Amino acid sequence: MSGSATQTVYEQLRASLLAGLYRPEEKLKISELGSAFAVSPGAIREALARLTAEGLVTAMPQRGFRVAPVSVADLRDLTDMRIEIETKCLRRAIANGDLAWEAAVVAAHHRLAATPVANADGSFLPDWITAHNEFHAALARACGSAWMLRVRDLLFAHNERYLELAHKADRGERDAAREHRELMEAALARDTERAVTIITAHLGTTRDTIAAGLVAAALMNGRGDAQ
Repeated sequence: MSGSATQTVYEQLRASLLAGLYRPEEKLKISELGSAFAVSPGAIREALARLTAEGLVTAMPQRGFRVAPVSVADLRDLTDMRIEIETKCLRRAIANGDLAWEAAVVAAHHRLAATPVANADGSFLPDWITAHNEFHAALARACGSAWMLRVRDLLFAHNERYLELAHKADRGERDAAREHRELMEAALARDTERAVTIITAHLGTTRDTIAAGLVAAALMNGRGDAQ
């Protein structure tokens, strides 16, 4: 199996995991995935090994692979780390960003604001997820550190697994569009402290909304293990 074919399997599996197409802790059977992707078991194992290294899949000794679990504790830890890295990236980007950075932030925000958010069933539209990711990435891009951006991208990807719960648990009380607009305005005004305050609150609100969704889902399923 060529490396390019293995890369394709990895990318498609990763996208499916981030989109929530596989349930947390669902067993990933190599034979079934091999048939679905029409590739060898070796290619599936390579892709799953890469996803395990990213924390999206869990390798069980002698028991194969499973989708990584989700929990309120993991969400809180993830959000704490996201706030740490996002605020550091934002501070540096505001200090270093030039006119091209400003233009990219404005363009990314315009696309986000103009993109419909959800389907009729409440799930996020893929185009909105892409636009949302690009807006936050555009804000951080001028930070000047390739390593900071790599860590930021990994944390952001893990947060995608939780995003659907945020929208499903939201009761229409949140104005995320306003939060994004105010974040853009503060960044362009080079008001670093305001921008940091806004993004910290933004991420914290998302965490709290998702946590409520996790707890509600656990109670609905008769479980008390969301924590």
